[in-house]
Amino acid sequence: MRAPTSKPKPENLLVNLVCNVALPTAILSWGSGARALGPKGGLLVALAFPIGYGIHDFVRRRRFNFISFIGFVSVLVSGGFGLLQLDGFWFAVKDGALPALIGVAVLASMRAKEPLVHEMLYNPQVIDVERVEAALAARDAQGAFARLMDTAGLLIAAALLVSAGLNYFFARLIIRSPAGTEAFNAELAKMHWVSLLGLSLPSMGMMMYALWRMLKGLQALTGLTLDQILHQAGAAPAAVVLAGAASTPTVEPGPAAAETMVPPEQGKN
Repeated sequence: MRAPTSKPKPENLLVNLVCNVALPTAILSWGSGARALGPKGGLLVALAFPIGYGIHDFVRRRRFNFISFIGFVSVLVSGGFGLLQLDGFWFAVKDGALPALIGVAVLASMRAKEPLVHEMLYNPQVIDVERVEAALAARDAQGAFARLMDTAGLLIAAALLVSAGLNYFFARLIIRSPAGTEAFNAELAKMHWVSLLGLSLPSMGMMMYALWRMLKGLQALTGLTLDQILHQAGAAPAAVVLAGAASTPTVEPGPAAAETMVPPEQGKN
């Protein structure tokens, strides 16, 4: 067993969320105008945040940061689609594919050495993993714990797949205008708020239910209280961050960026 001093510092999930989601989205939305960074420059700067954070976190903790990977893929696809001026169908595919891929990854990793559901729910920043595992070993409850985490993984995957279907449905319903038009940008803005305020609620609720089921199960298996199981009071699990990824909104280009994306002859009409 490692000495406590040899453990890497716990990750700050608020900084994680800001660097991998909030700042890249803000840069793509408002910093990509012709008078600012430009569409290509905005995409490159936005990509730098999840890449830089992921490298920094790997050097510091020697762990692959799954949230940085999600942020990188989301920014790359959203910004790339904007540069290519693809029509609404492809934005709908993107909005549905990202949470679906994460859900499939959760299912595929369930028999891996470190399943993704452990990263999302059984997180050492939130759970006192050493105390819980010692209690499980004392009660010979490792098998029951594995089944509990399998159930949690299935709930998380279901939440992501439901979100994928909702994202695709509403993107196809809302985004109908040709790319590069004023109406198209207005529809992207509407989809942004629908995703942010509406579609995140079902996935967040399902993930919080999975977390609640896991915590209740841990109490029953270990005999520990909730205060003894939780490692840091007030720390949000990575599942909260992934609930945002489950309803990742289509990024709305800034006004100046939209002007540069409209062909000259179209802008005259």
